[in-house]
Amino acid sequence: MSTLKLNNPVFTLDNKQLLPAGAVVSDDIMEELISTYQSPPHQSSGLLKYGPIKDDTLFFFSQLPYNTIFADTKLTEVVLNLMQRVHVPYPILEIMDYFKLHDFYTYRHFIMVFALSTLLARDLLENHNDILKEVLAGPTHDLGKFCVPLSILKKTDPLTRSERLFLEHHAIAGYMLLGYYLQDSKTFASKAARDHHERNDGSGYPCGTHLKDRMVEIVVVSDVYDALLSPRPYRRISYDNRTALEEITAMAEKGKLSWEIVRALVAVNRKDRPHYSECTVSLEKRGTPPPDNAYGIIVDEKIQ
Repeated sequence: MSTLKLNNPVFTLDNKQLLPAGAVVSDDIMEELISTYQSPPHQSSGLLKYGPIKDDTLFFFSQLPYNTIFADTKLTEVVLNLMQRVHVPYPILEIMDYFKLHDFYTYRHFIMVFALSTLLARDLLENHNDILKEVLAGPTHDLGKFCVPLSILKKTDPLTRSERLFLEHHAIAGYMLLGYYLQDSKTFASKAARDHHERNDGSGYPCGTHLKDRMVEIVVVSDVYDALLSPRPYRRISYDNRTALEEITAMAEKGKLSWEIVRALVAVNRKDRPHYSECTVSLEKRGTPPPDNAYGIIVDEKIQ
């Protein structure tokens, strides 16, 4: 990993500061941090056995448009069986508890991006062992939002530039937290947390690199899709499913997302469930983005 300078601090659930603002993150620094974590033995739980996560997942599957995507009972059972095999350290599960209590959107988003990524991986990855190795990372791609103030995550008005930078901080913070708690900064979970806002054309953050890992690309598409569908503080109305798919198609046209993964996403949205290789994606744009969407708008800092 290339070195990155932190704009904001990274801290753990028990308020231990891993690194302060201004510090540089590198492979060597991560190894040093990992060595300081004293993990109690057997401190993990099966994901779907923890609290109400399984019941919540099934409820989310019943909502539009996921009730179409997960309409096939046998296929849904396959996804749930894969999810059943995930074991997550308690500190990560406790961060999920934090979001369920304080920012329910982020909690729901954790689960649905994970479930959709698992479904798409089953279609797109040929080697079943590769699927298991990578989806077993769990619903962790946005874990770094724990290091972003709730006042920013839940803000209804456009963000200032400094607030936007703080929000973007969640990618590197998630990489650090997962490396720390999983005792390995090179796991897929850590990489997905760091890179899920990167784009195929190098226009993303935090590193501005080109996406090369197939499974990370699947997480990226799933993340964008669910974010568009979900209610957010910065817009009164979510994208409808058609418009969300058109937005993602437009990103693929610009070279930001993988066409093959976008086709797979469109395929699971169709009731006849064609194989993604046979799915034709319309380039016609007929959807209407929601009004008063403040996402991506940057305003000047207020003068105190």
